[in-house]
Amino acid sequence: MPRKHEHLETDIKRELAAVMRELKDPGLHDSVLSIVHIDLSGDLSYCKVYISTIDGMEKTKQAAEVLTKASGLIRKEIFTRLSLRRAPELKFIPDDSVEYSAHINELLKKEI
Repeated sequence: MPRKHEHLETDIKRELAAVMRELKDPGLHDSVLSIVHIDLSGDLSYCKVYISTIDGMEKTKQAAEVLTKASGLIRKEIFTRLSLRRAPELKFIPDDSVEYSAHINELLKKEI
């Protein structure tokens, strides 16, 4: 992957996190929401955003629905903040990795 592409992924991830914090929807502020990974297509037209919460897959799915509904606004903000020629289409995908790592951490604490 070209270095410029990696930098753009990092920039988009940073700005997505900032925009998500600024959204006023209560469905996003009930739990801690994390961007696990983003996958930007080679032509920069699509961006898969993998999100996760520590509160379980159901909360993560709810957050993904809220973000999908707000994707137009989020996309516009990304476009403006990063001065892009064209903002990628965003697809929010629920991921259970944060919940899974918290579970593993609890198991390890019990063993010690």
